[in-house]
Amino acid sequence: MKSEDKKTRYVLGIDFGTLSGRALMVNADTGEEVAWADHNYKNAVIEESLPDSKKRLKPLTALQDPADYIEVLRKAVPRVMRLAKARPEQVLGIGVDFTSCTMLPVLSDGTPLCSLKKWCNNPHAWVKLWKHHSTQPEANRINEVGLRQNEDFITAYGGKYSSEWFFSKILETVREAPKIYDAAERFVEAGDWLVWQLTGEEKRCLSAAGFKAMRVSRTKRGGWDYPGKAFFKSLDPRMTNVVAEKLESEIISLGSNAGGLTPKMAKAMGLAAGTPVAAANIDAHAAVPACTVTDAGKLVMIMGTSTCHLLAAKREKPVEGICGVVQHGVIPGLWGYEAGQSGVGDVFAWYIKNGIPAEISQAAKRAKQDIYQYLEGQAARLKPAESGLLALDWWNGNRSVLVDTDLSGLLLGQTLATRPHEIYRALLEATAFGTRQIIEAFTSQDVAINELYACGGLAVKNPLMLQIYADVTGRPIKVAASEQASALGAAIFGAVAAGIYGNVGQAAKRMARVRRKIYRPNSKNKKAYDQLYREYNRLHDQFGRDPNSSMKVLKKLRNQALGH
Repeated sequence: MKSEDKKTRYVLGIDFGTLSGRALMVNADTGEEVAWADHNYKNAVIEESLPDSKKRLKPLTALQDPADYIEVLRKAVPRVMRLAKARPEQVLGIGVDFTSCTMLPVLSDGTPLCSLKKWCNNPHAWVKLWKHHSTQPEANRINEVGLRQNEDFITAYGGKYSSEWFFSKILETVREAPKIYDAAERFVEAGDWLVWQLTGEEKRCLSAAGFKAMRVSRTKRGGWDYPGKAFFKSLDPRMTNVVAEKLESEIISLGSNAGGLTPKMAKAMGLAAGTPVAAANIDAHAAVPACTVTDAGKLVMIMGTSTCHLLAAKREKPVEGICGVVQHGVIPGLWGYEAGQSGVGDVFAWYIKNGIPAEISQAAKRAKQDIYQYLEGQAARLKPAESGLLALDWWNGNRSVLVDTDLSGLLLGQTLATRPHEIYRALLEATAFGTRQIIEAFTSQDVAINELYACGGLAVKNPLMLQIYADVTGRPIKVAASEQASALGAAIFGAVAAGIYGNVGQAAKRMARVRRKIYRPNSKNKKAYDQLYREYNRLHDQFGRDPNSSMKVLKKLRNQALGH
């Protein structure tokens, strides 16, 4: 290492996703991404049965092992330190982001219940991942009681609380595993738990508490708070004191210093004890400043297995189907809005895994392309509406604007002449239509959206998808320069927590960039997509807003057949 390199100041962003965690080393002064390392979770997503068990879990279960998260710290961080040739004292701050809402029950010292022999065979003792969708009945109950009691969180969450969020998962535990509920001394977001493990101090970031756990703006009493005891008692008497008994801890803001790295974790990670650790952030939210966005009116699409839509605004307005609105919740000083689509990359992956004939895979190999590249090349030759297909993008339910995991996918217009690349394009288009629904939910309530930004794996790897999004929405789309936007965003907040920059705006100005290429809408394609979008809307309301939708009936019959 050259002597001048020893003066380089680094910050570390650690991004925990659905299947792996990654560590990114960033030059705090220039934003250069010096090195990164990825570590796959050993147990990935636990959907069929618990490790070392043959007992089948109920449908729509999605659990994880918190030990896998610790392994990311022990494996990926030392690796990235070696790759960057960085000394521990050069790393001045650490930022952590986590896919959310991902929740686990723990003891008062942070010990996960699933790590204890007494509880390890109970699925409710494990981490419930964001896409743990077996909690729709609990979400329905929460919405029923919340609407009846005119609770503030109903408005803050766009009219419905989601099955993906914090209290839907707790209520499921109360109903199905009351002994786990009693044994849990804390229920905590996985991101907050990670920061707790790093610093030895239990603190919760206001972002996840607001967007996922009902700590919202109170219209009657002012300020921010969880619902009162009366609500939780109506929900289930056993939850009357859930906030005081299971959640109560210090709430801290984005970019704040949650504490210094403990000597034990510093040794395990190859860092210096006392290194400042930023408040935990939600993975998609962390990506916003990494797209250079730190002011109002710019919608950021974080495109991966699912898509999150993040927007900062100067005021609070009710918007149908949003996942929350929290002051200071995305960018400090502004109101942060979140919306999203539960399945995007996951939908494409499902189709590739289950719907592609062997001859297409063989053709892709002959062309020396992966199957995505091959299908994209074929799909790009099609004109809008040429396939005669239209899809609803609900393979993993609908997060926004219908907020209903009982909904399912639909593909309309197939004939004996339909080809695989036509279906692939229809799925791309369906996710674009879903995004347009979200944009119009905002703009119909006079919440301004002046620019679109994209980041994430799909934004980098699928140019056809971004062009379709530009054509469907009629808006140009800018793309983050970083391929690790969430990890870079975590590093940006880590730089603020370390005091390198006074605020996230200053940090993003120095550390974030967008690509030169801008995806601009094709006016001819836009006209064709406007016609298709009208049909999408008809299907959207027919299948999505009807309480007796065929999709819901089919799910009910399936559960009955499976004995649930």
